[in-house]
Amino acid sequence: MDDRALLTDRFERHRPRLRAVAYRMLGSVAEADDAVQDAWLRLDRADTSEVENLGAWLTTVVARLCLNVLRSRETRREDSFDVHVPDPVISYDDGTDPEYEAVLAESVGLALLVVLDTLTPAERLAFVLHDMFAVPFDEIAAVIEKSTAATRQLASRARRRVQGRVPTPDADLTRQREVVDAFFAAARDGDLDALVAVLDPDVVLRSDAGTGSRFTVTLSGARTVAGRAVTFGQLSPFARPALVNGAAGVVVVADGRPLSVMGFIVAGGRIVAIDVLADSARLPALVDVRADR
Repeated sequence: MDDRALLTDRFERHRPRLRAVAYRMLGSVAEADDAVQDAWLRLDRADTSEVENLGAWLTTVVARLCLNVLRSRETRREDSFDVHVPDPVISYDDGTDPEYEAVLAESVGLALLVVLDTLTPAERLAFVLHDMFAVPFDEIAAVIEKSTAATRQLASRARRRVQGRVPTPDADLTRQREVVDAFFAAARDGDLDALVAVLDPDVVLRSDAGTGSRFTVTLSGARTVAGRAVTFGQLSPFARPALVNGAAGVVVVADGRPLSVMGFIVAGGRIVAIDVLADSARLPALVDVRADR
């Protein structure tokens, strides 16, 4: 095996972790893959003969790339008040091998990604790298160009903002699916009371249909969310079971065209959060239309 083939092999062994880091940092499948690919290009050009820990070196490279994306994104979004649902990672309940199995290995819910979007770029990087991937604070500090103490404070601040805002889902996927199925059955039948019964009183629905769309909204409260669910009950026949970021969800596909992805958080036997991505510009790259079967 020549040197380049050996380097490629070493990189591929790190790719799943790098992609998982980038996805948690960016909440975008495409941007995560771009960051990982850019890291490979940098590795291919670099002299790494003195690098003792290639995994740590690559993680640092990916972290810097993601930080640049987050800072650029923050500038673009500073005047936007639209809801943004991160890219979902989808696998189907029939056992189909998910395209992003590595990301799902330690699944992160959409609700957590939504909260991570509220953090500053430095807070997000510190929290993700330290709390999710156990990267030491001194290594993170070098990426964001702050002291170790300041980096530790950033992670602590981010942790406080995350705690209590992301409900812990019921562990039983079968039970999650039963609740989601009951939700769609009630929506299909227009049964408002049955819908309210499966929704937590403080349920939150976030819908992202694209910038400026009237369907890009945040709704809260069981009655309000149930009323909205009745209006799209006609789509129930096109909803196909899927795992959305490791939890019970659905993909809605009609006539070979993806209409939406819906992720649910079921806690205590009730739906506490619904995240809907219905942006026609983003869906084709994320949804396998084989869900329409």
